[in-house]
Amino acid sequence: MQLLGIDLSVERLQFIVVLLLIAGVLLYIRFLRKYRKPLRDQEPQDMNQGPMSDTEIERYARHLILREVGGVGQQKLRKSKVLVIGAGGLGSPVLQYLAAAGVGMLGVIDDDAVSLSNLQRQVLFDEDQLDMPKVFAAEAKLNALNPHITIRPYNRRLTENEAQDLFADYDLVLDGTDNYQTRALVNAACVAGETPLISGAISQWEGQVSLFDPANGTPCYACIFPEEPADGLAPSCAQAGVMGALPGIIGSIMAAEAIKYITGAGQTLAGDMLIFDALYGESRKIGLQKSAECSVCG
Repeated sequence: MQLLGIDLSVERLQFIVVLLLIAGVLLYIRFLRKYRKPLRDQEPQDMNQGPMSDTEIERYARHLILREVGGVGQQKLRKSKVLVIGAGGLGSPVLQYLAAAGVGMLGVIDDDAVSLSNLQRQVLFDEDQLDMPKVFAAEAKLNALNPHITIRPYNRRLTENEAQDLFADYDLVLDGTDNYQTRALVNAACVAGETPLISGAISQWEGQVSLFDPANGTPCYACIFPEEPADGLAPSCAQAGVMGALPGIIGSIMAAEAIKYITGAGQTLAGDMLIFDALYGESRKIGLQKSAECSVCG
């Protein structure tokens, strides 16, 4: 057999064909390595929509094998929008665990800056972030923790003028603030917009968590706490102190309640309040009743 005027045996021709095929495969592999972007560096244009990437499947693997979460529940987390009020002791673990869980959009509003005294319990921050606004410090840490989600920082104090409009952008609100005025404001805006509210509070060695959703028959925060406590009865952490690990415990429970609410797993604390006493290692759950005389939801 002749090729380009050269006599070739069948065996030699077969050998040349094999070499050409091998060369073609090697060139194709080299092309892919050069022009294909690594999977972990790819970000979908809309991180809350579409199927999960291979990287996300690996990241959320322990959720995906949970019967109560699975792929459907994880997609609900990816599409959810959660607003966290306060980036302090409770806000820190809430933000960390919800970001790690894959909540698609996390908003955080706070007007404070990171101080050295925060670091005893607010483990989201470090000394390199001292004097930085907490919401921006949180944004940097959370983006590093999970680049597949969106963080919305609001570097300001929540006001009555904006609360309801702001909450309308979110499916769920978590309140970790430590003053009654803000708690009452958050509750009123959530009731008006029919937005469920997970509320947590801590002081010294004790903390509490509840889910308020009056649009679905539960009491609201004002049903249980209709008036501001008298001076000295509910001091802030700065006034009364707090054991450093307590915010992590209560904040983690708040995050767990949010994950359950979003995915529909298990039974939430809607209509109940969980109280935890770290000093004696005790917890108890009490039922909450809606008040017909409530000025907010009654």
